[in-house]
Amino acid sequence: MSELRLENVRKEFGSETAVSELSLTADGDLLVLVGPSGCGKSTTLRMIAGLEQPTDGKIFIDGEDVTRRSPSGRSIAMVFQNYALYRTMNVRKNIGYGLKHSSALSKSERIEKVEEIAEMFGISELLDREVSALSGGQKQRVALGRALVRDPDVFLLDEPLSSLDAKLRSQMRTELQRIQQELGVTTIYVTHDQKEAMTMSDRLAVMNDGELQQIGSPEATYVRPENRFVASFLGSPAMNFLDIDVERRNGHTRYLLDSHELVRVSDDTQAIDRPIQLGIRPEDLTLLDDPDDGATTGTVRHVEYQGNDSFVRLEVNGRIVTCVVPASVRPRQGDSVGLNFPPDQIHLFDMDAGDAIRSPSVDASDTRIETGPSTTEGNETDSRGANR
Repeated sequence: MSELRLENVRKEFGSETAVSELSLTADGDLLVLVGPSGCGKSTTLRMIAGLEQPTDGKIFIDGEDVTRRSPSGRSIAMVFQNYALYRTMNVRKNIGYGLKHSSALSKSERIEKVEEIAEMFGISELLDREVSALSGGQKQRVALGRALVRDPDVFLLDEPLSSLDAKLRSQMRTELQRIQQELGVTTIYVTHDQKEAMTMSDRLAVMNDGELQQIGSPEATYVRPENRFVASFLGSPAMNFLDIDVERRNGHTRYLLDSHELVRVSDDTQAIDRPIQLGIRPEDLTLLDDPDDGATTGTVRHVEYQGNDSFVRLEVNGRIVTCVVPASVRPRQGDSVGLNFPPDQIHLFDMDAGDAIRSPSVDASDTRIETGPSTTEGNETDSRGANR
């Protein structure tokens, strides 16, 4: 295993800042950089590879400063979105090309190494086939094998599965996870697909506008987002956000939507004296067939059947709220239904800054939050690291 460490890395293109003061570490795990297009994740990957030079900051591999080294001097391997295979070579020669020109292995040792990596990726029977005769999934396996056959210290992947169909992408995600775990190679994986990021990563680094928003396990990042951007980016359908008022009365705190009480919690937090938003995941809301008097109600505006569940869009006091319900629950458009906001599942965010104020009460051992002191009420730790 080799440790990769970025310290206050910054990249500017003219007057534009693509990456701002980025610090993170990966050591033998699969770290996924995720965020919308233009957030700086691919630029970060290119700086690690040596294809771009940082404007400021340092990059270390196993404690050695490689910031100004050429790509060939970094012991990294990179796989791009397009396969970039040599069309005039068969599979065997594609995989072994890097070994022939960058290692001291003998011919027999190179042959053995290529056959080992081909077996690992399940393409042994394709070694003598021309790459033009391969399917998309087979080409991707060849590209991955060509990268890993050199035993790199750091393995970089820039949206390598985006051109595959959904079924093949799912298979390749599983294969990549298995191989990374077997080899223990430090791996940085870039994607804009939050589902892919959540399912593949040991740790997740969420980026936006060139800044690291949060880093931690996928569970921690999903359950305890450190700000409104992370909360809204992760999850499908997205988290619901409602502008609310706060009222403290008789030992309780009430969260109100247009003077109507959405939820009441025990008065165990500090007074909130700023405009806030309430956030709740669609899967944490429940519909009530027979709501009590005073319960929150909404009008069903749209139902999207998903197979094992359905997305229900409700109008609540003029706002649209999304709820995920079992497929057996089948409200009809125009129905009036009750809506339950579980007190232990609500998030609170500063309306102006977007920082989290309160997150659900979940045992920290279940979420593997990274490091740093708490900056939000109800959170044991801050998983944003040194970039906020």
